[in-house]
Amino acid sequence: MTVTWEDLGWERVAAGVGRCRLPVWDCTAGLVAGEGAVLLIDAGSSLAEGAKLGAQARALTGHRVTHLALTHPHFDHVFGAAALPDTEVFGAVGVDALLTRARDREELREDGVRQGLAAPTAQEAAERLTPPGHLVSGEWTLDLGGGRQVLLANVGPGHTAHDLAVLVPGDPEVVFCGDLVEESGEPQAGPDAVPSHWPTALDRLLDLGGEDAVYVPGHGAVVDAAFVRAQRDALAARFGVSR
Repeated sequence: MTVTWEDLGWERVAAGVGRCRLPVWDCTAGLVAGEGAVLLIDAGSSLAEGAKLGAQARALTGHRVTHLALTHPHFDHVFGAAALPDTEVFGAVGVDALLTRARDREELREDGVRQGLAAPTAQEAAERLTPPGHLVSGEWTLDLGGGRQVLLANVGPGHTAHDLAVLVPGDPEVVFCGDLVEESGEPQAGPDAVPSHWPTALDRLLDLGGEDAVYVPGHGAVVDAAFVRAQRDALAARFGVSR
């Protein structure tokens, strides 16, 4: 029996491309299937969630997750990464240092607990965090086989100092935005945000995808270019950034 995206609670966005909205924090995980290679975009908020995403990816594609792109270093996006062994992990330049330093891992653990993650779950995930093996300073093209190539783009800073977007060419083109774009609430600007650069990061997202692309936010429903443009303008006004 063939398993469909809908069977597992995923939304099919384009051919071989899907996303799911994880419980509690409404965090997005994305999936791109190639020929024998599978890219997961973000890994969830715990080792158990990361393992579940890996199992669902195998059920949907017939292959294990071979590549993982971390859109930014917040606990609800990275804590599941260690549950995906033998995976090539990508992140924006600078994420390696942040996920290596004990004080930064402790801050992630504390943030998870503040947001309602069980303390033992947060502790285990923080202890097992490892830095990405591949760091993106500009753009990086991944070949997933079968004619499928995916572009990883360091478009930040903005929501954090280390924001990575993922462009999946096709019809339609799909842009995974991480938390540079949020639909289910106002974009969150924590102490690691760089508000003065955030609108420019959204301009880069729009340049990547274009007017007809599908934009997948870090939290919330899929949006279009008009939504991203309106959020860019709202952020510029909110933070007093001249355009």
